[in-house]
Amino acid sequence: MHAHQEFDAQIRTILAQHGRLAVDANALDADADLYQAGMSSHASVNVMLALESAFDLEFPDELLKRSVFGSIASIREAVTSIGVGQT
Repeated sequence: MHAHQEFDAQIRTILAQHGRLAVDANALDADADLYQAGMSSHASVNVMLALESAFDLEFPDELLKRSVFGSIASIREAVTSIGVGQT
């Protein structure tokens, strides 16, 4: 499994547990709009906290915006931009 597939799998698990999506997180395209899939702003905060715990990171203030949590791909990009998964 490629690194970005592993990240996506972890992100999907977190979304399934915390995102309160109206659809199965595993069925979503990586670029699908998570808010259109049923995630509320409140749920996105829970997703962010779960991501911080799972990846042992803290999102910097500049990444605390709705667009960062708008899709699996944008979450992956933000997590990797912080340096997670890079050696």
